[in-house]
Amino acid sequence: MINKKSNTINFKNKLAKFSDYWSPKVVAEMNDYQFKLVKIRGEFVWHEHKDTDETFIVFKGEMKIELRDRTIRLAEGEMAVVPKGIQHKPSATEECHIMVIEPRGVINTGESDSDLAAANDVWV
Repeated sequence: MINKKSNTINFKNKLAKFSDYWSPKVVAEMNDYQFKLVKIRGEFVWHEHKDTDETFIVFKGEMKIELRDRTIRLAEGEMAVVPKGIQHKPSATEECHIMVIEPRGVINTGESDSDLAAANDVWV
């Protein structure tokens, strides 16, 4: 969790501890929200989160988020918020490191049935 001496979380160190794609790892919580680090590559599945917005912040690389009517492109240092109920499909041509911020318990694939559904509350 948090380094108790300095109350800091080092994203680079946390990201070095795992290599799997599309499997969010929790690094912090604030109220009912979780801050999750994720390595992505390739295409995810079309999905939506009916009850919550989802925030994507890119630390390394580039990604895109396809929406039904347009595509959002994000580079290092950029973020986007996908509003609740909006179908979206994230992807990255090359490995990309991101943070996702969403309420505790949100399933990464929404209600879509997919092999890419990840376990919740996995901390790194």
